[in-house]
Amino acid sequence: MKLKMLLLLLISAVVISGCGTEKMSEPTTLLNQDKQEVAFPQEKPVLFFFITTYT
Repeated sequence: MKLKMLLLLLISAVVISGCGTEKMSEPTTLLNQDKQEVAFPQEKPVLFFFITTYT
């Protein structure tokens, strides 16, 4: 049963990822810890880590 669910999850992830556009229409901008805007480049794929803390 777990193998069937895992297989279904993987197949649906591949199908959903294939439905996206190749390039975003506008740049992604986030705020860093100093409240400065950081924009990600659009020319190549980018991997970023998002870490939150609750204080």
